[in-house]
Amino acid sequence: MGLLALGTPLAWEDAKQRADQVRKLGIQQLLEIWNAYRGNERDILLWGDEVEYLVIAFDEENKNACLSLRQAEILDALSVEEKVRRAGGGVPDLKDPAMVEEPLPTFHPEFGRFMLEATPGAPFSLAWKDLLSVEPNMKLRRTIAKKHMAPNETPVTLPAFPRLGTKGVFTNPYYPPTGPKSRSQFIPDECINPHIRFPTLAANIRSRRGSKVAINMPVFYDEKTPRPFNDPTIDYDRHLFPEDDDVRNGAAKEGHIYMDAMGFGMGCCCLQITFQAKNISEARTLYDQLCPLGPIMLALSANTPIFKGFLADVDVRWNVISGAVDDRTEEERGAKPLKNDRWKIPKSRYDSVSTYLSEDPRLRDEYNDLGLVIDEDIKKKLIANGMDERLSTHFAHLFIRDPIVIFQETLDEPPEGKSDHFENLQSTNWQHMRFKPPPPGGKIGWRVEFRSMEIQLTDFENAAFAIFTVLLTRVILSYDLNLYIPISKVDENMATAHRRNAVLGDKFWFRKNLFPPRPISNRGSPASTRSASPVPVEEEYALMTINEIMNGISGQFVGLIPLIESYLDTVNVDVVTRCELAGYLSLVSKRASGELQTGATWIREFVRSHPDYHKDSVVTERINYDLMKAVETLGCEGTLPNGLGEKLLGR
Repeated sequence: MGLLALGTPLAWEDAKQRADQVRKLGIQQLLEIWNAYRGNERDILLWGDEVEYLVIAFDEENKNACLSLRQAEILDALSVEEKVRRAGGGVPDLKDPAMVEEPLPTFHPEFGRFMLEATPGAPFSLAWKDLLSVEPNMKLRRTIAKKHMAPNETPVTLPAFPRLGTKGVFTNPYYPPTGPKSRSQFIPDECINPHIRFPTLAANIRSRRGSKVAINMPVFYDEKTPRPFNDPTIDYDRHLFPEDDDVRNGAAKEGHIYMDAMGFGMGCCCLQITFQAKNISEARTLYDQLCPLGPIMLALSANTPIFKGFLADVDVRWNVISGAVDDRTEEERGAKPLKNDRWKIPKSRYDSVSTYLSEDPRLRDEYNDLGLVIDEDIKKKLIANGMDERLSTHFAHLFIRDPIVIFQETLDEPPEGKSDHFENLQSTNWQHMRFKPPPPGGKIGWRVEFRSMEIQLTDFENAAFAIFTVLLTRVILSYDLNLYIPISKVDENMATAHRRNAVLGDKFWFRKNLFPPRPISNRGSPASTRSASPVPVEEEYALMTINEIMNGISGQFVGLIPLIESYLDTVNVDVVTRCELAGYLSLVSKRASGELQTGATWIREFVRSHPDYHKDSVVTERINYDLMKAVETLGCEGTLPNGLGEKLLGR
């Protein structure tokens, strides 16, 4: 969740005056990094995952499951645990390097006071032993986190807490839903991590936007859901803050679940994978080639069918987070003509990628087809200092945004040898791929972060999706795959991925031929070849089901999983390792085919089959309690009694 600097944060009216200064310093730092590291070479792939947890507190007497707001106490307990500290795990700022013996997991704070993030203590390599250690490492993280919680608390890997923002008690301890930072009707400010960066982020996004964020997710209409559905949790008569007028002015849509605070989005958990490439060129290739996979993996990992105590007619979290940090003004959103702002900006700062950036000759101009909004002055400066056109365009697009949180102290310090101003903007552009330059002064290389996937209920599932993604990067590089489709089609796929049961019920744009075209020999001149003439771009891709994309179409499309299996056939893998990898690939394959359910489908069926469910889309306290108990058991045991997890896991 970005850098946790300490200092004096500027309120938005003051920060707005210093935004250009931060942009200028950020570009200066980027160019220093570019000049120092663009020739950097790394020989092996390094990678790591980020797993985020919700901390649940059970009230056994009242049969209620709440969000525990004890993040700080849990992190404190982890930081002083001797064994974790000696092994290099715990909380980064409190580790003693002299005590490190072996890398154990590292725990980090997140936006929500009810969240934890855990990463492996050291990056994984591509060695088979490292791939097979992913699931045990994830299990270890869960075990260590649980050990440092209260007896009634548990960490769960679920994207969104089903009853966040409902009427009644959903946090432990309870706080009334109000506060000057978010000014939400539904979530108390006490849900926000108290580190000054986080409440300032929430307040400044609201202030810059000129209103509270407005998140509307379509409700799932069941047999007895009121028609039309008007969110019954909204208080139209509240007059605590000026922004309370938002709902009276139409912020809440009919037929939708309405949410009004950053916490609804940044209180979501996800599974992210970061890859270090051997050099900048390889990193740019991975960025581009993984980009079209983002929406596919979002739909395949779908695990979020409930918001604010209601079943939704979507299966994923992405648009909730996108809306939760959408700081665009009315002019930037196109609701008013441009007068005070520079650009109309089509997307939230949390959204899908808007441009490819590699120097691959296969990257046709037609693929970057969105009419990108960029800061031309920044692009000119980058090009004048030796950065190429495409990478300059990428960063000039990111830097159209304003820095949201500025610490006064950073403006008074020399910028050289640092990346804080650059990261201020880089880390608050939350796109589904992130291109990450090396931090200055270290030994870290050029990296790419794959950000779209939903966190899964079990460590087995999370490991399966992580391992699949890692192996796919090896296939992309080894076989020189070409997954390019127009960026506009990636956007369409992101919208499709939100639909209920999109993994089985919808089709996605995908490239028909993934292999580079073979040169055509000129007759009479065996040594001379010419490139195959490119076909029209619109003939390069077609609509496919996720099953077809993953498992292939006989005689027409090879499929990503068969490609991975083909790659494994060509490398030296022992039988035991191959069998274990096959188990992970099988989960992904069966999710794609429908033989196994997504988490979203499994949760939806759990709710709709619960004896307390009244077919009205409402997820009651008791339904949520039983669901959280099942999720806890799945996370800890990897299965459920009486075959309740069989549709999800096949066991």
